[in-house]
Amino acid sequence: MKQFFKFVLATIVGLIFAGIILVLILIGIVASASGDKNVTVESNSVLNISIDHPITERTPNNPLAGLSFLGFDTDKSIGLNDILANIKKAKTDDNIKGIYLSESYMLSGQATTEEIRKALIDFKKSGKFIVAYGEIYTQSFYYLASVADKVYINPKGMFDFSGFSSQITFLKGTLDKLGIEAQVIKVGTYKSAVEPFILTKMSDANREQVTSYMGSLYDYFLTGIANSRHLNVDTLKDIANNMKIQYPEDALKYKLVDGLKYKDEILDDLKDRTGISHKKDVKSVSIDDYTKSEGDKKDDEGSSDRRVAIIYASGEIGGGDGDDNSIGSDKISAAIRKVRLDNKVKAVVLRVNSPGGSSIASAVIWREVMLTKKVKPVIVSMGDYAASGGYYISCAADSIIAEPNTITGSIGIFSILPNMQKFFNDKLGVTFDGVKTGKFSDLGDISRPLSPEEHLILQNQVNRGYDEFTKAVADGRHKTQAYINSIGQGRVWTGTQALKLGLVDRLGNINDAITCAAKKANVKDYKLVAYPEQKSIFSKFGSGLSTEMKTRAIQSELGENFKYYEQVKGLQSMMRNPQARMPYNIVIK
Repeated sequence: MKQFFKFVLATIVGLIFAGIILVLILIGIVASASGDKNVTVESNSVLNISIDHPITERTPNNPLAGLSFLGFDTDKSIGLNDILANIKKAKTDDNIKGIYLSESYMLSGQATTEEIRKALIDFKKSGKFIVAYGEIYTQSFYYLASVADKVYINPKGMFDFSGFSSQITFLKGTLDKLGIEAQVIKVGTYKSAVEPFILTKMSDANREQVTSYMGSLYDYFLTGIANSRHLNVDTLKDIANNMKIQYPEDALKYKLVDGLKYKDEILDDLKDRTGISHKKDVKSVSIDDYTKSEGDKKDDEGSSDRRVAIIYASGEIGGGDGDDNSIGSDKISAAIRKVRLDNKVKAVVLRVNSPGGSSIASAVIWREVMLTKKVKPVIVSMGDYAASGGYYISCAADSIIAEPNTITGSIGIFSILPNMQKFFNDKLGVTFDGVKTGKFSDLGDISRPLSPEEHLILQNQVNRGYDEFTKAVADGRHKTQAYINSIGQGRVWTGTQALKLGLVDRLGNINDAITCAAKKANVKDYKLVAYPEQKSIFSKFGSGLSTEMKTRAIQSELGENFKYYEQVKGLQSMMRNPQARMPYNIVIK
């Protein structure tokens, strides 16, 4: 027994010692990573932009990014804020002679791509060059690359230019086989988020709205390319409709690219453009590393007595604190309250990139926006999505600015409650029995179907939620509730369509929103301050880091199929409370 206790004690001491060593090593790595603050940009350099990860609104606060430690790899990830800031900085950086736009997989929405594209167009005003090259051109990457002075493709590469498509996965057949009934309570003819659970194909209303907004997105996509490449929109439609581009030489023939070149030829071209000998390497700095370089005075270094706050609300909306990729009503509401009570903050930009979520959480955030608008200007900048709950939290603002290809609207409410009685009884042989003190004590029990009275209770709750939603929009947009109802009903719109309908005030990007906010507050010299505060790597230890590691592992294993995992996971929240969310996410490849 004595030997046993000695062994246990030695094990405990060893674990404690190992833990201390691990923490010290990690602190050293973090200190080392954090200490590498400045990157020197050599003269005659090229800014290399290559994006192969989903673009978040803000660069994650992770000093370990790009490092591999104890088998846990942390990929580099740069947010839209730093991408735009770096392109703007490069415009006036004498050491940067041009931009090399290399093959990128734009895994984010079209509005994000649009923001970067506009920044590149602005960069060209400096007279510096942009050269694009890729072995594989997806449609989203080509849309970005089309602004370049020269667009090249590898002679053996692939070029996709076939038009947009939208596909929905329907689960009703699966649910029928399992004996599960999706009991749907909703308001909105076009609120199609519930359709995959109750239909086997798109409803006529959903097909109508998808055809409409996909057409709007596609027209804007083609118009942008046509303007950059000096081509006709109808010509581009004909090329796509008839699949005229199947090989790289076809892309050259129809003037979508300027040449077929191998990588070594591109490097020689960059050397010629920057005055470097062909015997030497191209001087380049990546878009990630350029963040650490010294440059001109940043916009956020203005007067500390006059501030414009940017509140980032990104991801699905729910209760609690959320995280960097989701909107927690407690955390976002606290951030809005904080800037409302801060006398140094003269105006607020609410950056919304959300397909929606909990209608209750959305209403909580809306309340804080409305209160803040009473004391200082609030401008909403819409990203890829600001739909359903994402529009709910936006509608109280003084002004709403969206990109033409932002997905917005979807003003509607729904709730789903599964009836799993047949599944339990017939498939598993499980039955239930119990006692209750009231007629509706077990309302929401998934082991049985809803009674007509219970269904009516839930329908009335959803109806009330929709009435409050449309009233909030009507008040915020200075429209009648009847009008909002007519363009609501869960229908999805693009930013271009929303402008015509009066759901947004103008088309533009986040910089336009910042300028608008400062103007309304009548401030010129100001400091930009971002909220809510991002969590450090240390605050993620424990359950937070464990959850992140688990998510990364699943995402790595599933690849592009990770979106289906997220959809199934999202069902849990849909079944807890009424939802104000987009029917699906949209990614153009």
